Amino acid sequence: MSKDFYTALQGRRSVYGLSKESVISDEKIQEVIEAAVKHTPSAFNSQSGRVLLLLGGQHDKLWDITKEALRKIVPADAFAPTEEKINSFKSGYGTVLFFEDETVIKELQSKFALYKDNFPIWSHHASGMLQFVVWTGLEAEGLGASLQHYGALIEDQVSQQWNVPSTWKLIAQMPFGKTTAQPGDKEFKPLEERIKVFK
Repeated sequence: MSKDFYTALQGRRSVYGLSKESVISDEKIQEVIEAAVKHTPSAFNSQSGRVLLLLGGQHDKLWDITKEALRKIVPADAFAPTEEKINSFKSGYGTVLFFEDETVIKELQSKFALYKDNFPIWSHHASGMLQFVVWTGLEAEGLGASLQHYGALIEDQVSQQWNVPSTWKLIAQMPFGKTTAQPGDKEFKPLEERIKVFK
């Protein structure tokens, strides 16, 4: 049974201990992704977010691509920690890839020239919200996840491997799976330093 929103919000953390198991069906995972993509807000209702859901061997392939891309730029004598980190992502059940469709952004820039400089910024705002909704949705269903940013390093290979439209810009990657290690305690700055209320 899924958690309520506030419980999921509090439980959502960067989880790096993952296994190749899922506590819900692939269909339920897809349902979480589809609900997030459909209902997450975006500026001017642009709906510029795009997602690839990679499961099984497709998920493994992504992290093999990432590992080999990193091998080309990380010195061999320092590669072991990098390889261990990538293997921890690969040990998960799947990965969500987040993109923004630049065609949508350019059309809005053309249509609403007054806000031209804002649309790329608002696009990133929308992507961040989509990432948060998916992350919290996965947490609500009992799956751990983390958010990674290897976009520029792997974007060309990802586009070729999964026939991604050239107008889709890769923003982030979210490996997920059954949690095998709980994250440590999280420290919070005092709310009175972060929130001001006026009545």
